[in-house]
Formats: sequence, structure tokens, C-alpha cells
Amino acid sequence: MDDLDDVLTSVGPRLRALRRDRGITLADLSETTGISVSTLSRLESGGRRPTLELLLPLARAYGVPLDELVGAPPIGDPRVHLRPFTRHGWTYIPLARNLGGLRAYKLIIPPAKDPVVRPELKTHEGYDWMYVLSGRLRLLLGDHDLILGSGEAAEFDTHVPHAFTNPGPHPVEVLSIFGPQGERMHVRARPARSTEDR
Repeated sequence: MDDLDDVLTSVGPRLRALRRDRGITLADLSETTGISVSTLSRLESGGRRPTLELLLPLARAYGVPLDELVGAPPIGDPRVHLRPFTRHGWTYIPLARNLGGLRAYKLIIPPAKDPVVRPELKTHEGYDWMYVLSGRLRLLLGDHDLILGSGEAAEFDTHVPHAFTNPGPHPVEVLSIFGPQGERMHVRARPARSTEDR
């Protein structure tokens, strides 16, 4: 019973950290899940016991498995699972285990604290391809300052000074494929014609 109490006690802080990492307010989360702000607040503070009825919509809203919300240890599956990680408030979800060559991630970027401030441009080895799944992404690339919306993509050599951020007001979700040694995506606009068509 102590183990169950420990698991349930850890849910609140885990929920709060997840929400803050994603840059989501209690009001936004309430609107998405249909759970009242007061209930969400009590869940995070430990004043409300988590139930399946509350945790399922939260897991859907965050796009994470239920066992991640409760901190359940993985059991019975010998495969290595790629785990999301957070850096500077951005959530990175690895989509492939590839120690060399192209790396694929889903990024969840919270709104910038001050969207007017121009982020510092950086350069490094590689080539990046990005696709906005939802929200808006501000991409600064050399002299260009672009806003990419849902369904838009960009590709660029990372030797060009660049930065990207979220102008808000909601988190942005981005698919990123990065080639650390300068590998490029090969995009075909239409199928190659067969010799019979020529």
C-alpha cells in the first residue's frame, strides 16, 4: 500500500512540471481537457487524488502514455525505449535511434517569454529540415525572419546563422530531421516517370 501511496503522491509534482515545461496555463489545460481549473490545481498540489477519469484526458492533452504520468516502471518489455527529454523548457521526443546520420525529433516548444526579443543566431555543422505540426514557429535564417504555420516546412544548411522560437500564444509542435554531418533530405516532388512514359 505504501508503494501505491508513493506513486500517487508523485503524480501532482510530475503533472505540474510537465505543464510548466510545455508552457501551458491551467486555463489552457482546462479548456483542452474539460477538467476545471480548481481540480487541475488540486491535482498538481496533491490536494486531489488522481483517478483514471482525470489522468486519461491529461495524458491525451500532453501526448504522453499514461504510465509516464504516474511514473510506472517499464516491465516485461526488453526493447530499449526512446524517452522524451527537456532542455531549456523545450521537450524533445526522439523518433529514431540513430547514433550517426540523420536524427529525427518531435519538438514541443512553449511560447517565448518575450516574443519581441530577437533570439541569438547560431551556426554549426549540419543540415536541418523542419515541419510544423501545430502552432506557429518563428524562424530566423540569415536576413530572413519568417513565421511558419501548421503544415509548412523549411530546410536549411546550419552553417547559415539561424534561430527559432515560438511567438505564441500556444505551444508549437515541430517535426525536426537533422543531419549532423550535412546530410540533406531527398525530397521528390513527383514520382519519376517510367521508361514507358518517355
